[in-house]
Amino acid sequence: MSGPSPFATWWSTYALATGIVSVGLDSAGYEVLSRVALVLACAAWLVAAAGLVQRARGGWRAETPAALTAVAATAALGTGFSAAGRQPLAEALLALAVLLWGLLLTTEAGGGRGTVFLRCVATQGLAVLGATLAAADTAAWLAHAALVLFWLGLALYGFALFRFQPRQVEVGRGDHWLAAGALAVSALAGAELLSADSARLHLWNEENADVLRTTTVTLLVLALIACVALLLAELFWPRHHYDVRRWATVFAAVVTATAALAVAAALDVPWLDAAGEVLLWIAVAAWLGCTAWAITSARAGARRSRVRSRARR
Repeated sequence: MSGPSPFATWWSTYALATGIVSVGLDSAGYEVLSRVALVLACAAWLVAAAGLVQRARGGWRAETPAALTAVAATAALGTGFSAAGRQPLAEALLALAVLLWGLLLTTEAGGGRGTVFLRCVATQGLAVLGATLAAADTAAWLAHAALVLFWLGLALYGFALFRFQPRQVEVGRGDHWLAAGALAVSALAGAELLSADSARLHLWNEENADVLRTTTVTLLVLALIACVALLLAELFWPRHHYDVRRWATVFAAVVTATAALAVAAALDVPWLDAAGEVLLWIAVAAWLGCTAWAITSARAGARRSRVRSRARR
């Protein structure tokens, strides 16, 4: 079976990036804007889901990395709905995401390109949603399950880093930013696990909490360093043409900002909260810019198609 078209891939990556935008805006206190982003993410997710169901008739084993993006997008939507107080819907999306994750985890994850990190992104997306729901529903078992996914996601990151080709930093078309995005979503998962603890749940003893705090802060610092390094690489090796994989770049920027806000809230660090909000608006600007770039590219492609059609006549 052939893989999904770039158009189909666009919907799942757009849903993922926009879902994280919604989560980040909600964390920063912009509830109305968060809900608008959530609606846009839902619309894209529905289109992506329809395409995934149609392609799945050929068998899940033949799927491509874009399907793992759909897992992460489903988890991001669930996190957004949980923040909006729609816990039953968030729980249903968690169940669906876990099912898809189980079916798609063994798919080929893109050779040495940035898509090798999608297994980590999808797994940590489940950890984020699980921890968020654990706090909302005071469900200790869900938090412990999310913790298992958190450590599994870090192991998957290690395997992906071993397979990642460093040359992608020079020639990658945007998906190489998943190396940073996977670190950031891991930091977000760690922060949500820390925030899920309460007097009612008693999730972590002092030693476990210290390990989780240290790991989460380390992941955030590494994600920020990776983003700066990748940004410098973009300036040194500029990519002037639009590619659907640019949405992985937007995802990395948005999830890094969201992780900074979540870590600030979990550890009560006011200056990091302010820095996270600045990063969030930079990421939102990147999201708007990539949206405009995608629309412009689509219009240019449509014009070229019309010209070729007339030339054939």
